Amino acid sequence: MAAKPQHDRRHGFLTKMRRFASDRRGVAALEFIFVAPLLFGLYFLTLEFAQAIDTNKKVSRVASTVGDLIAQQPSITPGEVDAIMKIGGALLTPYKRSPPKIIVTAVEITDEPTPQVRVVWSRKLQDGKTSEALKPGSSAEVPEKLKTRGSFYIWATADLGYKPIITWSESGKKTLGLTAMVGLDNMEMSERYYLRPRMSRTIPCPDC
Repeated sequence: MAAKPQHDRRHGFLTKMRRFASDRRGVAALEFIFVAPLLFGLYFLTLEFAQAIDTNKKVSRVASTVGDLIAQQPSITPGEVDAIMKIGGALLTPYKRSPPKIIVTAVEITDEPTPQVRVVWSRKLQDGKTSEALKPGSSAEVPEKLKTRGSFYIWATADLGYKPIITWSESGKKTLGLTAMVGLDNMEMSERYYLRPRMSRTIPCPDC
């Protein structure tokens, strides 16, 4: 059988290409291949940022709730402080990819010409374990407008290293991706509140 001339093969190839270009199904398939990853990426990023914003609000709620519950007590024990911090940590549910760090500190402003901020007692919840935080008698910082001589405050803080689900792995290993490359694989969230006691001038905590 005689071979087809070279120009016939070229003609046949060009004809097929013209048919493919004129076939809208082929163009739609190419468009989907290029556009779909971008659309899916935008969808998951939008979902992730929405979850991050919601979790950030919960971090604020943790600090305010813990501080408010303790500020309502006339006196308190270390066990009660620890239980309240654990209740506060549960407010982050269903987020469980990283544990919160919660610190509750009772501070007193000394009654002297140059007021000093002193720690009365302090407890923390970190990695699911409770312990003493700042040493009693050590200095602390409060906003300047709160430095009223003889004042007493409950200072509650909540911190969370937010782990986006698109970069998180249960093993704890860093995953590759755009968010990890730009440092979004651990978003620091923090909130603090200063509250005055509700039932008494101070809130003692023996053995704290």
